[in-house]
Amino acid sequence: MIGRFVFMGGALLLAGCAGVEPVVVEADIAPPPVYATDLPPAGLDEQWWRGFEDPVLDALIVRGLDENLDIDAAGDRLVAAAALLRAERADRLPLVDGSAEIGASLANDSVVSATAGLFGVFDPDINGRLRAEIRAAIADYAEADYLLADQRRLIAAAIANQYIEFRRTGAQLELLEQSTELQEQTLRIVTLRFEAGLAANLDVRRAAADLAQTRARLGLVVISRAQAENALAVLLAQPPGVFDVAAVEGEGGIPDYERGPGGGVPADLLRRRTDILAAEARLARAAAVIGIEQADLRPSLTIPGTLAIGDGSLGGLFSDFLIGIAAAIDVPLFDGGRRVAEVDAARAEARARVAEYRATFLDALGEVENALVAIEAYRQRNEALAEAIEQSETALSQSNALYREGLASLFDVLDAQRQLIASRQALIDSEASLASSFVAFHTALGGDVNAGTQLQPG
Repeated sequence: MIGRFVFMGGALLLAGCAGVEPVVVEADIAPPPVYATDLPPAGLDEQWWRGFEDPVLDALIVRGLDENLDIDAAGDRLVAAAALLRAERADRLPLVDGSAEIGASLANDSVVSATAGLFGVFDPDINGRLRAEIRAAIADYAEADYLLADQRRLIAAAIANQYIEFRRTGAQLELLEQSTELQEQTLRIVTLRFEAGLAANLDVRRAAADLAQTRARLGLVVISRAQAENALAVLLAQPPGVFDVAAVEGEGGIPDYERGPGGGVPADLLRRRTDILAAEARLARAAAVIGIEQADLRPSLTIPGTLAIGDGSLGGLFSDFLIGIAAAIDVPLFDGGRRVAEVDAARAEARARVAEYRATFLDALGEVENALVAIEAYRQRNEALAEAIEQSETALSQSNALYREGLASLFDVLDAQRQLIASRQALIDSEASLASSFVAFHTALGGDVNAGTQLQPG
């Protein structure tokens, strides 16, 4: 057997480039030591919606977290990010391809030829580019993972808010039915007094007008109820108009939340809020991109190699072989400032990511503070409205009695009715707003972060 070995090498004077350190970009955030508003009593932290003690809401959120299409899309993006990370890590390994060729010449003497070979290249990453690309891919994977958890946080809140709206409109429909009965009773009394000559026709028309206005509000409430039901259907990946919340809603009014999470301190948001963690991952990626661009300023080395078997004749396929190894060095010399400009652009992008990261934290802190203020304000409002309803019921009862005795006008009766109906409507809206404020509070604190995926990038 005849062997031929060929080596082409270059002096490796670039060992000093092998120890390239990752680029670090810091974002200085100084959270306040405590929240400006007192926290509610401690209670449930994860799966916060169970604090409403509404089994229908529990079932809807669990179903939504399992079936929602936005969550499914975020999960697929996480799988894609994991695959891309594996691809980047694979670049640290040698790349090997194979080939084989067989041919025949039909000239005077028929000749059959055959060759086979392997072709490969290896990048030892002396300038750190591949390592920086892997760090960027890790950051992309982390962002995708956090965004999946954040999608779950937002979907849980959206289902809770639409469910509260569904319950609010149900309470409004019940109130409209009660108000209609009350005004119909007043209209009957006024009509009888008119027929007896004890009241003017103007009183009848006023009572009928109030009744018509109450009935006119029915359509608007029906619209809002249908919109809430359709929104729930979409959140649960069901066709609007087919999904029927009423079929599974059971009994109950607007859910009441008596407990709040531990809350902690503002600094906890940096580790709980998945959108903040996603912004942090984007910042890490920006730092990795700086490393990628800086690597282009340093020399690079690739080591291609070949292994060919055969001398061209079929009979000599295994009688001869050729091994070739080379070291190709790429040294940046002049590019008109392009590489430096790309590094400057990457640094500017990193500074933008720092600003976005800090803004995301401040937005989250503002959401918590707004929710805390709203919870306290709506609680006080509910107490005041409950007092207003009690006083309005007494005033209506007294005005009805005086009207029958001819000691009060119908205007007094209708005015008391309007005040009572308005106060009852306001209380329903305020109770729904209080429930939504608790949803906003939990969502602002980060929600059920642990409900996120545990998929590993491999």
